[in-house]
Amino acid sequence: MDFAAASPASPEPARVRWLFLDLNSYFASVEQELRPELRGRPVAVVPTMADTTCCIAASYEAKAFGIRTGTQVREAKRLCPDLVLLDARHEVYVDYHNRIVEAVERCLPVSVVLSIDEMACRLMGREQPVESARELAMRVKQSVRDHAGSTLRCSIGLAPNRYLAKVASDMQKPDGLVALLQEDLPQSLLQLVPRDLPGIGARMEKRLHGHGIHTMQQLLALTPEQMRTAWGSIGGEKLWFWLRGEDFQDAALEHAKSVGHSHVLAPEFRTIEGAWSIAHKLLHKAAMRLRTARLWAGSLSLTIKFAVPREVAAKDHQSGIPQQSFQTQRRTVECQDSQTLLELLRVLWDERPKGRNYDKPFFIGVTLHDLVPEQLHTLSLFTDEARRTRLSQTMDALNIKYGTHTLYFAGMHLAKAAAPTRIAFTAIPTLFD
Repeated sequence: MDFAAASPASPEPARVRWLFLDLNSYFASVEQELRPELRGRPVAVVPTMADTTCCIAASYEAKAFGIRTGTQVREAKRLCPDLVLLDARHEVYVDYHNRIVEAVERCLPVSVVLSIDEMACRLMGREQPVESARELAMRVKQSVRDHAGSTLRCSIGLAPNRYLAKVASDMQKPDGLVALLQEDLPQSLLQLVPRDLPGIGARMEKRLHGHGIHTMQQLLALTPEQMRTAWGSIGGEKLWFWLRGEDFQDAALEHAKSVGHSHVLAPEFRTIEGAWSIAHKLLHKAAMRLRTARLWAGSLSLTIKFAVPREVAAKDHQSGIPQQSFQTQRRTVECQDSQTLLELLRVLWDERPKGRNYDKPFFIGVTLHDLVPEQLHTLSLFTDEARRTRLSQTMDALNIKYGTHTLYFAGMHLAKAAAPTRIAFTAIPTLFD
């Protein structure tokens, strides 16, 4: 057949605009790549060797026994007596992450790194026809195997926008390849349940149930206005368009909504003085991340969990410790400097409950909320904001160059070596590794 003659009448091929890559059981897979004797065996990676902690990754062999991220180690051992437990090696996972990014970029540029095990690539021109995109996805998979690790596997989603490409990457695991096409939307999503969608966790699911939404069919039948009402924010309306293949990014809404750190205290820090020092350090780390992301915070929250006698405990912590929890939050003028945030942290700290049942803190969490990107921030007329911000930025520059403990406020001195940085699935450490 003469292709040139037939082409004017040929239908426009289906196109996709995003490729989303999700590494499968990433931490556990890296350990199996490095240790061949673990391949084919149930493996779980843990932050520390203790029955009271949780698995932070599980191999697919372990998942077959019902072990997931967040499964308590004691329960994981019960589900699978032959489970191999491994201490997390965060520096190794960051090294492999960098290798994987380089492997993907041998095929096409990575547009955005979303986490230690997820990245997205915008497709251009001749990459967009779905068959071309599928061939490109297969080359990406092979490049990861050739240049990062021969046993590493990833699931890839192709779709008209980044959100749906993420959804597609979750639809077939491990080592999957799924394309969601514009002409099939939103009907092709009916096989899912609302909880399968990124951004719908337990709390949002409960909220949707309160609006009578239990199935994808019910969700997809809503209008944009009804979605906004169900979500209680513009996020619901944006999701309505994303689920129908619209590809837009709103820079004012794309930034992180909170930045924080939490830490279960080592026994030697389970005092009021020790816990305050840890809280101080957690805020130091969060404030550095805030400034690196060029964000400004509008409020700060503090969470403290106290070990108490079982007869007065509200509930048990996942570690088994009987606990009473305290949480407080206050607004502030938009800021990003450590001095202002530490002054506010002291106010929150002084609000904590006092007495004999509240003298053994074992968990601290500090979170910055109501974040505003730099381009939307307005300088305050009533505070010495510029001077304080310059001081914090100077401290950051010295700490990045010489180490994060080079220059810090005295309040965190006791905790200088405590609360080490762990890899969150939503970030790759650059300041605190």
